[in-house]
Amino acid sequence: MANGSDSISKKIKSTVWEYLFLTVATIPMIVGVSLFKYSNNFTFAGVTGISVVLSRVFEPILPLTSADYNLIFNIILLLLAFILIGRSFGIKTVYVTLLSSFGMKAIELIPFVRQHIATKTPISGSMGIDLVFAIILPAVSTALLFSHQASAGGTEIVAMIIKKHSNANTGVALLIVDSFVTVSSYFVFGISIGLYSTIGLIAKTFVINGVLENINLCKFFTIITDNPKPICRFISEELHRTSTIHSAKGAYSNNDKTVILTVMDRHQGILLRNYVKSIEPHAFMMITDSSEIIGKDFKVHSEY
Repeated sequence: MANGSDSISKKIKSTVWEYLFLTVATIPMIVGVSLFKYSNNFTFAGVTGISVVLSRVFEPILPLTSADYNLIFNIILLLLAFILIGRSFGIKTVYVTLLSSFGMKAIELIPFVRQHIATKTPISGSMGIDLVFAIILPAVSTALLFSHQASAGGTEIVAMIIKKHSNANTGVALLIVDSFVTVSSYFVFGISIGLYSTIGLIAKTFVINGVLENINLCKFFTIITDNPKPICRFISEELHRTSTIHSAKGAYSNNDKTVILTVMDRHQGILLRNYVKSIEPHAFMMITDSSEIIGKDFKVHSEY
C-alpha cells in the first residue's frame, strides 16, 4: 500500500510540475501576441493572424477584437478536434489553447494595452522592435511547448486533423494557410504591414527550429578505449545512462580496442568527457551534436 501511495504521490507531483511548466511556457506567447502583434496588425502565424485580419474586416459590423476572434476560433477548433480526432487529442494542448486564448483576452483588459491595440500604435514606439518581440516571444513558447508534446492550438490543431484523416503533407498545408493570411494583410492593411508580416512569417520558422534544436540538443559519444569497464560503470552508475559496446581492431596498430556508444544530455556530456580524459588520456572520443534522439529515457519525437 505504501508503494502504491508513493507512486500516486509522485505521479501527482510530476503532473503538477508539468502543467506549471506549460503555464510558464505559455506566458511569452500571450505577451508577444497581445502586446506586440495585435497592436501592430501583424498577420503572420495561423489563427492569431486570421484574427487580426477579421477584426479589421468586420470592424464596422462586429465590434470584436483580435483576442475575441482568437478565442472563438480556438474553441471551435477544439470542438472539431474532439469530434474528428477523439480521445487521442492531447489534454495538454487543450489546456494550453484555453490558457493562451483567455490570457490574451485578459491582458487586453489592461488600459495601457487596450489603448495601444485600439489605436494600433507600437508598444515600444518602433514597429521594427515590436516585430522582433512578436516573432521571438511566441516562437520560444511554441518551441518549449513542442518539447513537452503540447501546442497552443490554432493551426496546430488543424494539422492534427489533417494528419488523422488524410495523407496530405501537414507542413505544406499549414504553410499555405499562413501564406494566404499573410498575403491578405497587403490588401487589408497596406504594403508596410504586409512586408512586416512576411518577414515575421519567414523568421518565425527559423526561430522555432533553432530553439527546439537547442532544447533537445544531446551529445552522441563514440569512445574508442583500451579500458572500457570503468567508463561503462561511470555511465551506468553515476550518469544513470546506458551504452552499447562492441569490439574493434586498430587498422595501424592491429591492437584490440573497444568502442563505446552512448548518448548524454549536455551536462552529462561534460561529466563523461572529463571522466574519460582523467582515467584514460589517450582514449579517442568523437562527440557529435544531435537534436533528435528517439528511445528509452529520451523524449519521443512529436510531429504534428
